[in-house]
Amino acid sequence: MTPKTPSESLTVLTDLVLPSEINHINNLFGGELLSRMDRAASISAQRHSRNIAVTASVNHVAFTKPILLGSVVTIEAKVSRAFNSSMEVYIDVWVEDRLSGEKTKANEAIYTFVAVNELGKPVLVPAIVPETPLEQERFEGALRRKQLSLLLAGKIKASEATELKALFV
Repeated sequence: MTPKTPSESLTVLTDLVLPSEINHINNLFGGELLSRMDRAASISAQRHSRNIAVTASVNHVAFTKPILLGSVVTIEAKVSRAFNSSMEVYIDVWVEDRLSGEKTKANEAIYTFVAVNELGKPVLVPAIVPETPLEQERFEGALRRKQLSLLLAGKIKASEATELKALFV
């Protein structure tokens, strides 16, 4: 299987925050943002694997800045690392200033997807070859994040979390 670059899975969704999507203080509902991020990440994982991709977990979400009613929101999702059948997708959320057009990072998230066939059975996915320093940083961190997740779930022993051990030795 030929490795791919993160840019090959890039998915960009841009949308407007409408009145039906806000809470009582005029901020975008967190669940609405999670849904939008899941949609973008799903497309990214499908582009990478060229298979059906299902959400396995939401590993990290940071609601750093509120997203106000009327804001233009851009969600960028890319596969940051691929394992056997799973893919980590890193998502950046940007808010555009209506007057200047300047974009500010408002949130980020990390989701895990699994590529499956029509019967729902996991299938192998291509490896990732990072191109930029940020992609390299996210690629390297993905294995640590995966090991931590497996360790916390009781699926591996601490002695098997070699990438995590390296941080402390």
